[in-house]
Amino acid sequence: MRKELELWQFIAARLKRGENVMLLVVAESSGSSPGRAGYKMAVASDGELCGSIGGGVMEVELVERSRAMLPTRDGSAFLINQVHQKDSPDPSGMICSGWQTVVVKRLSSADLEAVIAIIVRIEQRDANSFEISDLRFQILESNQDDSPSSLSRKGETEFRYVERVPRVRNLYIIGGGHCALALSELMSKLDFRIAIFDDRPELNTIEKNDFADEIKIIDEYERIGEHIADNNDSYVVVMTLGYASDKVVIKWLCEREFKYFGVLGSKAKMATLMKELREEGIPEEQLARIRTPIGIPINSRTPEEIAVSIAAEIIAVKNGAEATSSRSPKAVRSM
Repeated sequence: MRKELELWQFIAARLKRGENVMLLVVAESSGSSPGRAGYKMAVASDGELCGSIGGGVMEVELVERSRAMLPTRDGSAFLINQVHQKDSPDPSGMICSGWQTVVVKRLSSADLEAVIAIIVRIEQRDANSFEISDLRFQILESNQDDSPSSLSRKGETEFRYVERVPRVRNLYIIGGGHCALALSELMSKLDFRIAIFDDRPELNTIEKNDFADEIKIIDEYERIGEHIADNNDSYVVVMTLGYASDKVVIKWLCEREFKYFGVLGSKAKMATLMKELREEGIPEEQLARIRTPIGIPINSRTPEEIAVSIAAEIIAVKNGAEATSSRSPKAVRSM
């Protein structure tokens, strides 16, 4: 969401100065296209860019076309089809196969109200949709379609593109040490809202953490459940100071169903911890939801490497691409 917000803020700033901005949105894609539905880029008249529609030579070409059109183009939107094959009728300049359709819309001061409305909805974490058609650009107060985006065509030039801005993904990091600092920095670039919790007010890595959206010093981990939203859009990473506090956090959160729930620790430590929790009566189905040791197995050692490992596993879960990542706590492994 951070990148999404930055793009709309960039557009709003230019429109407030009386400038026009060309908005490019990937409306649909297939195959190995580098741009995916929802990718966006804003092109200002001075050549400054914000966002991306996939990169490469095809992006460079569209940027140049957009800049050339800015002084003369009216406000009607249009579609550009790009096929990533050398001998196609609409070649993009790339040969990676696949195709994408890009909506191109010149925004002016008349569109500023809608742009600001999108910014407000994103900042308030309020679900919203916007529409771009050949005739209009507007925020939608209600949208019955739950799909992230959709493109419908009525003819050669008539179309309607609707995109739902996704709900915020919350990443809760419990423990604010060196690994938490490295993970916060990395995940801040991946559109997660990051909250850090620790019981050590003078921790230097907490003071250095400029990447988290929220940092809370709590009195005791027994109350951690009061601070974490109980929904399937939440990602939880436990990396407290030690074994005992990890155990407390797990006991208070294991009943909940999160999108991702992982605990940092060595194979031996986590095997012992899971055994104790099992013996204390924590149901097996609750323990089975915990990913531990955390992260994909890349033999990570440093906080930065551990952060990469954890981030990769979280991305796999988010994108539904982790068929081999799910595991029972019995199948623990070292990082």
